[in-house]
Amino acid sequence: MQAREHGDDLESWRKATLLDWMTSAAVWSAEAGFVVLAGTTLMALQTVVEPERLEKVARLAARVILGIPRLRWRAEVHPAVDPATPYIFCQNHVNHFDFCVMYRATPHFKQGLELQDHFRYPVYGWFMRQRGTIPVRSGMSGQLAEIRDSFRRTLDRGHSILAFPEGGRTRDCRVGPFRRGVFVIARDLGVPIVPVAVTGMQDVMRAESLIVRPGREVTVHCDAPVPTDGVPDGGIGDLVDRVRAPIARHVDEYLRSGSSV
Repeated sequence: MQAREHGDDLESWRKATLLDWMTSAAVWSAEAGFVVLAGTTLMALQTVVEPERLEKVARLAARVILGIPRLRWRAEVHPAVDPATPYIFCQNHVNHFDFCVMYRATPHFKQGLELQDHFRYPVYGWFMRQRGTIPVRSGMSGQLAEIRDSFRRTLDRGHSILAFPEGGRTRDCRVGPFRRGVFVIARDLGVPIVPVAVTGMQDVMRAESLIVRPGREVTVHCDAPVPTDGVPDGGIGDLVDRVRAPIARHVDEYLRSGSSV
């Protein structure tokens, strides 16, 4: 037996066994069926009820989505995270389950950002548009003011925002560089940022693969909010570093912990 880092065995994902493929096919079939059922139900309800009043249903749906691959989920939330304060939650991005993994970690109603093209997807895209998900065109260039206005309207309703500042899923399990746009908007609006690190998802699904490995433990780490008030233009880089550092620390510690294989 030899110790190796979590998530680093790329060949085990590229050379999946027949059992891996059969298990993954079963998981994806169950997930697709449930997403269609839950999405159409929530869309019907949202025609007569505000999304905020459907939080219990949405949280139950997220729980089922994580329960299908039998993920053992837990959250560690810093006591400074106030349930009544709207935040921008900045999370590392590993795979398609990330939004659901984070959603139940705190009681905040969280509005996500989504590529505008994704709103064309049947059921999922339609539901996200109806729910009020903030559309983003590919790349931040030329749309910062537009996105800032969407953030302001969302925060004014008492909602929080969940963003993935890497701009895409990690390919090597590590936390990649953060784009600055979300941080500029947070500073402009004076809203605190909560660093969020999710560990364990690296062992559930990789960006390079459709293989899902059920039964893994996933932890959501919500660190202390980082204030943004008064940050000058020249301090945006430091703000990015203060948010990214605890996220990278949790992920690096998890990857270094290794496993016996």
